[in-house]
Amino acid sequence: MPKTWDIQRKTHKWAVKASPGPHSGLKSIPLLLVIRDVMKLANSSREAKKILHDGDVLVDGVVRRDYKFPVGVFDVITIPKIDLSYRVFLDGKQRLSLKKISDPEVKLCKITDKTILKGGNTQLNLHDGSNIISDEYSYHSSDSVILSLPERKVVKHLTYKPGSLALVIGGAHSGELATIEDIRKTRGAMPNMTSLYSSYGFETIEDYVFVIGKGTPEIETPNGGEVVD
Repeated sequence: MPKTWDIQRKTHKWAVKASPGPHSGLKSIPLLLVIRDVMKLANSSREAKKILHDGDVLVDGVVRRDYKFPVGVFDVITIPKIDLSYRVFLDGKQRLSLKKISDPEVKLCKITDKTILKGGNTQLNLHDGSNIISDEYSYHSSDSVILSLPERKVVKHLTYKPGSLALVIGGAHSGELATIEDIRKTRGAMPNMTSLYSSYGFETIEDYVFVIGKGTPEIETPNGGEVVD
């Protein structure tokens, strides 16, 4: 099992493998394991599959019935019948964890790339494998956008620049909330680096840095709420 799965090991011989989807296999966890092993809403695979089959689980505002559906960082999981919503984060041990939230109507996504389309529109390619079309030109790679769910319309643009508040989702500082101090572009195949400061200064690669606000977070973060262990 990937190290990102925060479930008991050596208790079963086999584990469900995620289907190809919006997140890579190493950075996601199948929905069945979320329902049974993380949320503990089911005692068996059969019970978890029944919950999903009945349409009781929404991911980013859309009903998901595939028990192998991959869930990854910043996805929003909602169980309407029990009025509970969670956001997926990567904790300090680089494990996927769930945090109970009260803002399931929005999702944060990082722009990984953008493409200018015929006609002048811009296609924004996002970290969760999805893309959206915009007629704005102010978006850049490593910026973040707040999307409304389930419509996936941009409601806010967060710029990747010094002074912005960011959440680190990988490496030795995974799970830390810090302010961007400097961005260092590198040449060749080496990753760009970001210098950040919380109660102390540190540096990490650009890929691990998700802008979540300016001064205060635009979404609820693991630092201020109940986390499902």
